[in-house]
Amino acid sequence: MTGLPVTGDDPSLRAAYRLCRRLTREQDPAEYALIQLVPAPLRPALHALWAAANALDDLGDDRTAPAAERAARVEAWITALHRELPTGSSPDPVRHALVDTAARWRLDLSELRDAMVQVRDDTRGRRFDDWAAWRAWGRDNLLPWFGQVRTLFDRAGVPVALRLDARESYEEFLDGVRLTDILSDLSADLAEGDLLLPDEVLDRYPGSAADLADRRWSPAVSALITHLTGLARQWVTQGALTRGMHPGPATVLHTMAALLHAQLDAVDSAGPDLLRTQPRPTVLTRARVLAPARARAALAWSLTPLTVPPPRQAGPHEPPAPAPPSPATAFRPPPPHPSGERPPRIPPGDLPAHVAVIMDGNGRWAQQRGLPRHEGHRAGSGAVREMVHGALEVGLRHLTLYTFSTENWKRGTEEVDAILDLLRRELTDNPFEDLDVRLRWHGRTGRLPAELTELLHLRERTTRTRTGLTLTMCIDYGGRDELTRTAAALARRVRAGHLDPDLITEEDFARHLPLADLPDVDLLWRTGSEQRTSNFLPWHTAYAELHFTPDLWPDTDRRHLWQAVTAYTHRQRRHGTAPATS
Repeated sequence: MTGLPVTGDDPSLRAAYRLCRRLTREQDPAEYALIQLVPAPLRPALHALWAAANALDDLGDDRTAPAAERAARVEAWITALHRELPTGSSPDPVRHALVDTAARWRLDLSELRDAMVQVRDDTRGRRFDDWAAWRAWGRDNLLPWFGQVRTLFDRAGVPVALRLDARESYEEFLDGVRLTDILSDLSADLAEGDLLLPDEVLDRYPGSAADLADRRWSPAVSALITHLTGLARQWVTQGALTRGMHPGPATVLHTMAALLHAQLDAVDSAGPDLLRTQPRPTVLTRARVLAPARARAALAWSLTPLTVPPPRQAGPHEPPAPAPPSPATAFRPPPPHPSGERPPRIPPGDLPAHVAVIMDGNGRWAQQRGLPRHEGHRAGSGAVREMVHGALEVGLRHLTLYTFSTENWKRGTEEVDAILDLLRRELTDNPFEDLDVRLRWHGRTGRLPAELTELLHLRERTTRTRTGLTLTMCIDYGGRDELTRTAAALARRVRAGHLDPDLITEEDFARHLPLADLPDVDLLWRTGSEQRTSNFLPWHTAYAELHFTPDLWPDTDRRHLWQAVTAYTHRQRRHGTAPATS
């Protein structure tokens, strides 16, 4: 596994990778079996990632030390990694392997910062009011690590691109992974006084929380466990997740799901023993899952050429390491407007929660100046930055921009290529890196260039925990396309028996939208004199206030956004009710 072609001739590095492999095999045989399904050149990196995540968890879970000391140890581990990444080495063997993996495969470990800090914060204990809080906690921990694995496959020339309509399935799958782990580790967690389940589900089974705390197997606990294993099975059964995916990674995901089902069978069969021992599937059960998976994986990878970077050679010309995970983040305020004008003072309760903008007039702006149309899009990118700065200053929570529609593909090839290249360069420059801006992407993946798709996913992953402005870029987006895909998602749920077609509600439809948590639009603003909505967010704008202005998009700045928001505050929104009387 750690031969010279993979890890080079550095004895300490080879020993570090061997240690990570041994730890994976001894502490998580299922994970080790899954890693064996990928090509040998990728395995050392996967062992290093797993060992690093587990090392952090072990520091946080070590109950021989008080919580404050455990938090300090985790923080020290993160800080040491931050310091060692630029050097390319570490005295700690697990970090040594991780640092080498990051440099060889060009992994940006800054994506792991929040997940690592969460381990530190977990030392103070966790309690969840509802499933929403529980999911946020689990996803913040798992998604960044799984993101590194996806990037590793990308670097090897096997992109694991997810269709946008599969993203919720992907995250729900990880919810199932987390819930299965919690049920499997229930005995160990209870011994430490931990119960990592939301009050929402515990309250459905009165007395179950107290019974679990006392390690007492009661009818309420039995019913709770049956409900939770059923929920976990539903979450890990995501047939559409691997549709169109390369058969190698698809085999790994299918096998992972099968092993999770086997683990849940063991949980169900354990009964009262679940509160005292950790259930495991039998060796025969695992063999029945893994034997055919190995054959499928071997065939898939035998037909796949891989791109494997050579071992790093330490020396003065070695390229810099990726950005390290900083223990803390301080966001800067947006630069002031050149005129010195400040945003209007609007009480937060009067602000629109979500402003969506149709950025019209880029091409006309260029033509009026005798320039190619794509020059208007370049000029319009400055207006985008202005709007983000203005949205932060006035206190908006959501700003959604109609960046590139499904109909825009009909434009000339030169203009389309220029727009996509501009998007790629803007995402590479990352102008909002130091601002409290969470970037999201709404649209389809199939037709966009792979490099642009990868950058969009990267910016989403690295900003997903930011709490300021949520900036949603609609790229290759169409409203009717969104509604059609939502109807297809509902049809799949009906076919699987999870929904009764006669009882489907608006709430069911909203939950199956590709971006299900995007809030309704309060204010829809279009520039460029046109007065139509152009297939933009039809579901979300059902009750939006409309605001049309004559300015071409490149001529706008944050002051136009403030004017639109101020105009919104003078509207009386009724949502179908009678107007209020004085």
